[in-house]
Amino acid sequence: MKTLLIVDDEPRTRLGIQKTLVAWAAGKYRIECAASGVEALEWLKTNPVQILITDVRMPEVDGLQMLEALAKRGPLPVVIVISGYAEFEYAKKSLQLGAFDYILKPLDKAALIDTVQRAFERDSGKDRLDAMEKLVDPKLLEVGRDEARYGTAIKDAIAFIYGHLHEAITMKQVAEQLHLNASYFSVLFKEQTGVTFSDYLTRIRLQKAKELLVATRLPVWEIAEKVGYQTVKYFIKVFKDNEGMSPRQYRQQAADENPSIQ
Repeated sequence: MKTLLIVDDEPRTRLGIQKTLVAWAAGKYRIECAASGVEALEWLKTNPVQILITDVRMPEVDGLQMLEALAKRGPLPVVIVISGYAEFEYAKKSLQLGAFDYILKPLDKAALIDTVQRAFERDSGKDRLDAMEKLVDPKLLEVGRDEARYGTAIKDAIAFIYGHLHEAITMKQVAEQLHLNASYFSVLFKEQTGVTFSDYLTRIRLQKAKELLVATRLPVWEIAEKVGYQTVKYFIKVFKDNEGMSPRQYRQQAADENPSIQ
C-alpha cells in the first residue's frame, strides 16, 4: 500500500488534513502524520513514503531544511508544500528543491484532494519509468553514451542493426554493407564500442525482446521472430543463458512487480 506522510506542527491543521485524506482514500492509501520535521526525518529512516505533505514553517527543522536533508539520503518522494501568502518565497524555494506543488493556507479541501490525486498520478508515472529502466541492459547504456564519439562506419553499422533486427543479420553481411573487410570491421567494432559485434547484436535483440515481453501480449514465438531468431527454441535458450530465466518467466516476473505496465 502506498503511503502519504503529513508533516505539520499545528495539531488542528495536521489532523484536519489527515481526516480529509483518510475519508478520500477510503483505505486505498496509508495516511500517516508527524508533528515536526525532526520527527518526520526519524520516521522516514525506516518508513518509505510515496507522497510527502509538509508545512514550510516549523520549529527546529522547517520544511525546506527537511527536504534538503531528505535529498541527501536519496531521491525525494513526491512533495507537496503548505505555505501562507506571507511565506510565498519559501514555496518558490521548495519548488527549486524539487517539490511537486504547493498549497496556500487556509487550505481548501477540494484543492488539497486535487493536488494529492495529481501527486499520486505523478508517483505512478515514476513507477512506470523505474520499471522500464530496469529493462535496459547496463552495457547497452554504456555503449550508447559513447556513440557520439564513434566513427561513421560504426554509427552506420548500429543503424543497420536496428533497421534489420528482425532479420538473420551476420557480421559479414554488415561489413559488406559498409564495404569493409569483415576481419577489419570486427576489430574496429570492438575497439570503438568495447563489445564484440556478436555480443552487441545479442544484447540488442534481447533488449527488444524484453520490451515486447513487458509492453505487449505477443506470444513468445512471435517475439522471437520480431527480434531476428529463426526458431523459438534457440531464442528461449539464448534468453535463459543471458537472463537466467525463460521469456515467459521474465514476463510473469515483470507483471508481478509492475502490473501497471501491462
